[in-house]
Amino acid sequence: MSAVLRDEQARQLLDAAIRGDLPDKRGRFGPFGGRYVPETLVPAFECLEEGVDTHLHDAAFQEEYRRELREWVGRPTALSYAPRLSKIWGADVWLKREDLAHTGAHKINNAIGQALLARRLGAKRVIAETGAGQHGVASAAACARVGLPCTVFMGAVDMERQAPNVDRMHRLGAECVPVETGDKTLRAAIDEALRCWVTDPNGIYYLLGSAVGAHPYPYLVRELQSVIGEESRRQMLDQAGALPDAAFACVGGGSNAIGLFYPLLGDDVELIGVEAGGTGTGLGRNAATLATGTPGVLQGAYTIILQDDDGQVQETHSVSAGLDYSGVGPEHALLQATGRVTYVSAEDGEALEALEELCAAEGILTALETSHAYAAAKKYAREKPGSKILIGNSGRGDKDMPTLTGYPPRIRSHAGA
Repeated sequence: MSAVLRDEQARQLLDAAIRGDLPDKRGRFGPFGGRYVPETLVPAFECLEEGVDTHLHDAAFQEEYRRELREWVGRPTALSYAPRLSKIWGADVWLKREDLAHTGAHKINNAIGQALLARRLGAKRVIAETGAGQHGVASAAACARVGLPCTVFMGAVDMERQAPNVDRMHRLGAECVPVETGDKTLRAAIDEALRCWVTDPNGIYYLLGSAVGAHPYPYLVRELQSVIGEESRRQMLDQAGALPDAAFACVGGGSNAIGLFYPLLGDDVELIGVEAGGTGTGLGRNAATLATGTPGVLQGAYTIILQDDDGQVQETHSVSAGLDYSGVGPEHALLQATGRVTYVSAEDGEALEALEELCAAEGILTALETSHAYAAAKKYAREKPGSKILIGNSGRGDKDMPTLTGYPPRIRSHAGA
């Protein structure tokens, strides 16, 4: 298969995506997606797919899920105008504040939804993986909420640079297991979670954290995270009087981005996903999958991945643990191939500079992942002054303090802005 689509094919697939007809019955987003899993896991995936079909859009499930979002997660999250940043950039900047959700990031929307589903499916315990730690924290909190034991797999490298979140997981009652194999980051954590799932596919529910992997996970996570874009759309019309000219979100696996973008696919809004440019071009120096990757199979799905000429999946680099992944969700691969979403990258230094600027201008310490979106949005504002920009502020940066202590702040104040 090729990542290049003919114009007519791209138009038809985009129309299908806007109508909500994707993925198809095989779990495909056009040429991407599907289910490539060991035979021992096929029954577990079939059970999960049946559970998703039965419960996800059932009125009783949706009532409970929406109640938890309101009363426990704290939704709707705010849409904040950024007056000083707007003045500095010369654009009209609005922030969708997922950092204000319970546990501090968008991850909780998916975690509580899947935890409720796990309980309905009769799971005895839940396993999860995490990179930046926010999904691990969200999974631990959600499992405590529904009364299920939780084990979180986390790469040893990520555990070191995200120590505050490791402690939060433990305090929320979860076991956090260090993964010493592979690249010791998110990809290795997902591999280890899948190995664990194979040992007891009937008793374990795997609470996957991003819009990646085998069907039905990309669809399930998108549906649970679309609350971000649904709220953003209403709030922009109510507060700003119009939809944005452009919406930005950071992209690792891609759950916060697909959550923001999906409800806006049919609107006249530029959608821009921002990957981790790391320290520059070249395999192993970044995690800019859609910018530099090629089609292949990774952890159950045919998508765009970072691999060498022999098809070996490559290690990645990013200052942000949550973007440090060798693949991307298959729906993002399709949206790039159709041209509906533009994917760019921001390097480590640009993300750190954007984080400092946001702190000084608006008093918001955002996550390093999200900082990549700010870096790209700033460039867009300079190229298109006066534009109306929406940024998905996917999480708060408290978790990144062990990393940020190595980068003393250079911007002290924008008080005069």
